[in-house]
Amino acid sequence: MSRRLSFLITSGLVAVMVMAAVGVQNGSLSVGDFVMVNAYMIQITMPLNFLGSVYREIRQAMIDMSEMFTLLGQPAEITDKPGAKPLTVSGGTIALKDVSFGYEAERPILRGVDIEVPAGKTIAIVGSSGSGKSTIGRLLFRFYDVNAGALTIDGQDVRDVTQESLHQQIGVVPQDTVLFNDTIYYNIAYGRPDASEAEIIAAAKAAKIHDFVMSLPKGYDTAVGERGLKLSGGEKQRVGIARTLLKNPPILLLDEATSALDTDTEREIQAELKAMGQGRTVITIAHRLSTIADADEIIVLENGKIVERGRHESLLTKNGRYAQLWQRQAADEEEAA
Repeated sequence: MSRRLSFLITSGLVAVMVMAAVGVQNGSLSVGDFVMVNAYMIQITMPLNFLGSVYREIRQAMIDMSEMFTLLGQPAEITDKPGAKPLTVSGGTIALKDVSFGYEAERPILRGVDIEVPAGKTIAIVGSSGSGKSTIGRLLFRFYDVNAGALTIDGQDVRDVTQESLHQQIGVVPQDTVLFNDTIYYNIAYGRPDASEAEIIAAAKAAKIHDFVMSLPKGYDTAVGERGLKLSGGEKQRVGIARTLLKNPPILLLDEATSALDTDTEREIQAELKAMGQGRTVITIAHRLSTIADADEIIVLENGKIVERGRHESLLTKNGRYAQLWQRQAADEEEAA
């Protein structure tokens, strides 16, 4: 449509100017008349071009609005049960009882998984890609419901509580922290919008980012850019940690929180993550095994099943799947060095 409109406007302009030129050649029009016609045509074509661009924008906006309302009209896959009660966390004990799950019925991801995370303890889940590590995190947030078995927090099945209360009790530090195109202050405050300025600064100090922020010309009013592109990977993770600390949840999920960072930055962040987990129930989904060596228990998943479990030292002495993963990563790090 826009090309046809431009073609018609251009064709009309050329035709009128050719007719004016022929008139000047015949003597029926003067050079001044020719200039006047040219000025008139410019004044006509500019509004027409503007109207054409407005039409295109309105047309595209109508298409986008239609798609947006179609998306908003999609029914939620997971909904609260009628009469669902808020989740009450007394300690934060998490239990997966014979859990089986698959995104598709013909492709199971988890097969009869039994895990219990005592209140205040740290458990690490490791395994090769596709073993079902991240799926457990999604089930904990109840983005999906288990196909069989149950997932409970302090004895309460997550299917029987409200999703809002469940999300309020869990904090997550993901592999790639999502930041909004706003200030550092806003991105930290997103963890708890009603927090005071003193609480936000205290969270930033605990995440070891306060000194960096104060070294910036605008301090906490510094814009981070789209998805935090103006910050380095370590700085983004520290903002995410500060946000989670401000939320102060009793349950913490670390979903490969340092796997996207370089080794030096990872070591700095790891100390802050360890301090953040004190007094909380922590589930760590790890790719780099060196980051979870001090976990209270390590779960090794393979093809959706638990093949090994125990502390780091005992798993190494078994010389099983965990020992193979450890030796392989150690060899890769030596080769990279």
